[in-house]
Amino acid sequence: MTQNTIAADSASTTTSATSTTTSATTSATPLRVAVIIGSNREGRFGPIVAEWLLARIREHADFEVDVVDLAESHLPTALSYNPSPETLAELGKVTPKLAAADAFVVLTPEYNHSYPASLKSLIDWHNAEWQAKPLAFVSYGGLSGGLRAVEHLRPVFAELHTMTIRETVSFHNAGGLFGDDGTHKDPTAANAAAKSMLDQLHWWAWALRGAKEVRPYGS
Repeated sequence: MTQNTIAADSASTTTSATSTTTSATTSATPLRVAVIIGSNREGRFGPIVAEWLLARIREHADFEVDVVDLAESHLPTALSYNPSPETLAELGKVTPKLAAADAFVVLTPEYNHSYPASLKSLIDWHNAEWQAKPLAFVSYGGLSGGLRAVEHLRPVFAELHTMTIRETVSFHNAGGLFGDDGTHKDPTAANAAAKSMLDQLHWWAWALRGAKEVRPYGS
């Protein structure tokens, strides 16, 4: 056996051991999912859909959930490289949750064929927090179920190096689907769609987190 062969075998063994350790660490640590409630509109329907969504996520044993509710933060639309103390305080409510997340679920309505300004402001105030992480969409609205908002969001997140999940959950004519107590009247199809979406989100979150532990994104 030549010296080069010995060195190659040694490198292969080291790589294999590193991969095994990384895989074990990744599997043992729950995945953190940040649920972003994208509307801050007065009288919004979002919290009702959010409660349904959070219940589905909490049924998934491998997820831990953080909630980013844009009605509780007030980020300005004017971006700045030198944010004021007031803006820094608002960023402090949301940025740590985005940074800690392994994955995201964006809950969005549709306003005038697109998504809310509050959501665009959150997106634009951040950059690295979105990179090399998977993101799923849940939408609600009238006839379109918010799907036009989702299609506008996909290229925005692509620009930020975010992996968007193909499967979505959409609520068409959402106001008629939920009872006065906030429960879905006929949740079978929606629950099945959520399971498919969350299973995909889990796979990508696990895979991307493991990959970044071996090699940081962008290197």
